[in-house]
Amino acid sequence: MKALVTGASGFIGSHLAEALLCKGYDVRCLVRSRSKIRWLETLCVELKEGDCLRPDTLEEAVKGCDYIFHLAGITKACRENDFFCVNVDGTRNLVEVARRYGDKLKRFVFVSSLAAVGPSPDGRPLTEEDEPHPVSVYGRSKLEAERIVLEASQHMPVTVIRPPAVYGPRDRDFYFFFKLIKRGIFPYWGKARYSLVYIDDLISGIIIAAETERSAGQVYFISDCREYTNEEVAYEISRVLDRPVTKVRIPMSVMPFLASIGERLGRGPTIFNRDKVRELRYRYWVCDCSKAVRELGFRPRVSLKEGLKWTADWYRINRWL
Repeated sequence: MKALVTGASGFIGSHLAEALLCKGYDVRCLVRSRSKIRWLETLCVELKEGDCLRPDTLEEAVKGCDYIFHLAGITKACRENDFFCVNVDGTRNLVEVARRYGDKLKRFVFVSSLAAVGPSPDGRPLTEEDEPHPVSVYGRSKLEAERIVLEASQHMPVTVIRPPAVYGPRDRDFYFFFKLIKRGIFPYWGKARYSLVYIDDLISGIIIAAETERSAGQVYFISDCREYTNEEVAYEISRVLDRPVTKVRIPMSVMPFLASIGERLGRGPTIFNRDKVRELRYRYWVCDCSKAVRELGFRPRVSLKEGLKWTADWYRINRWL
């Protein structure tokens, strides 16, 4: 089986490429000319230079593939239009090329985000049946990309995966939080609850969804099937790092101002930005993964305690911490 992975040089994509190889797939990775491919260099994958924003570079990447896993996109940007350009236009281009040249295609899997649905208004974990109400520009762009993929289900088998916050080795977003905790700082803007998923469990869910016939045309939340407060996560990271932390209260009213300063001082887009602050205003980022458990046989295996320890160990070994 040949699989194409877009966004393969990134955190989730590189783990997916590794897992597919371990399952015996022939893996082709779509990479841009300026992509940093350090996580792919030691893997026996085919590197195909291309860009989802340039449809003329996608034909050769798509041809002959049994599976397409579309992960290419951006989670942060300096300009709001960039979200729609990359996440929406890039998805539309790949879908159109896959329809035209994916004659062997068994499944097109699009990895979206809980942000496409938005937060729970009342704390009840969201299901796939809930009406989406994204609160960030990123979330709106992912929802629009989902619609493009699902509309194509009339012409090819597609599946949409919506993970919540993902953590694990190589991740740079949770790394930001690890660095603050190591310095003894727990930024606190009010109690909130989150669904999370360790990278290995997410990859398992993505592959199971691709290989399961009944998942065609479906949308699935993939999480570890639990919920955590921001305090639970912070104090567990503090424990695995063996560092005491002080809760630093930050009024939500000053968050946009701090984010705008961070954007100006940072080199390019950072995880703490004004669009992310739009999401942080809400308390319940929780989803229900029972549909994936019921229909796919998905079973998360990694607890928060284990996952955070393995992540911290990787950061230490690779001298990120």
